[in-house]
Amino acid sequence: MGKRSKLKIVVEILDVANGGANKTKIIYKANLNFNRANKYLEELTERGLIVVENVNGRVIYRTSEKGKDLLRKCKELDFDF
Repeated sequence: MGKRSKLKIVVEILDVANGGANKTKIIYKANLNFNRANKYLEELTERGLIVVENVNGRVIYRTSEKGKDLLRKCKELDFDF
């Protein structure tokens, strides 16, 4: 298995967070370690692709509308995701 591109990792994170997900779920589903997940989530949040919500004291990451647009466009291009 080769290295995944940054775009592929971003698409995987956006896909997992589409319905809302905690950090643990994102780490496991996107196959990332804790440090890489933190870096990606921070960058995606800064770019407005992910929103962070506090639900009953738990941090939930959710794909924003801007993130959903990017996810949709990437899947339309079908870059072997």
